[in-house]
Amino acid sequence: MIRIFALLIGLFFSGMLLLSFAIGAYTAATETVAETAEHKFHKHAKAVSFAHDGPFGKFDRAQLQRGLKVYKEVCAACHSLNQVAFRNFAEIGYNEDEVKAIAKGWPAETPSVDPETGEASSRPAIAADKIPSPFLNEVAARAANNNALPPDLSLMTKARHNGPAYIYSLLTGYQNQPAALLKKFPDSKTGEGLYYNPYFANLNIAMAPPLNDGQVTFDDGSPNSKAAMAKDVAAFLTWTAEPKMEQRKSAGWAALIFLLIFTGLAFMSYKAIWADKKH
Repeated sequence: MIRIFALLIGLFFSGMLLLSFAIGAYTAATETVAETAEHKFHKHAKAVSFAHDGPFGKFDRAQLQRGLKVYKEVCAACHSLNQVAFRNFAEIGYNEDEVKAIAKGWPAETPSVDPETGEASSRPAIAADKIPSPFLNEVAARAANNNALPPDLSLMTKARHNGPAYIYSLLTGYQNQPAALLKKFPDSKTGEGLYYNPYFANLNIAMAPPLNDGQVTFDDGSPNSKAAMAKDVAAFLTWTAEPKMEQRKSAGWAALIFLLIFTGLAFMSYKAIWADKKH
């Protein structure tokens, strides 16, 4: 009797589970997905390659330095980089004197408080400082950007899917709003103070196109087209988000080699121990 009862309970729950799957499958098959402008016209990141891609990839120090210059001369006017200190720039090829010069010549000064009077002031940055924000606070940032808050870029490539390609695509993706979009979605016209960019989540972004051909001149004579500068700054922001990427890859390969050797030794030990054993 108990076995029959248990069998009936099992059949009941199995039937309920199958019914749930059936209802879910029917709903998914018959549900009409509401088509929106974002769903129809949003584009995935462009295909672009970087020196640091792949398990053997390494940062191109010259590219990172060019990306820093693009950030300093263009992006730093609005976007902070508050997880990075000036002294970290030694990791991308600058010596101590060059790091000090970069900090001293940074366009935004570092806020400070006089320990004796408690009054707020500012001073030129030093190597130990984090990259100062271009605005004193969020209110000032919004007031200067039509109430839009420019995000901090320190971890941006980790916060977005396919981060470096997303940054590159966004910076090079500004265009006029397609007539097909306005025809299909008349209420989706890009508003005043916004710019159409199909690589942005909702197609309209408050940031004006930041890059133009020839905007930044590089000391090494590298190409300074909009696409080249976008790629350089995307690589730089990849480094700010994961400065230990190269060490992580090296540690991963060392761990893999160790595991392969250990597996081989374990297998040979197994063979030696059981060689004379009869099953």
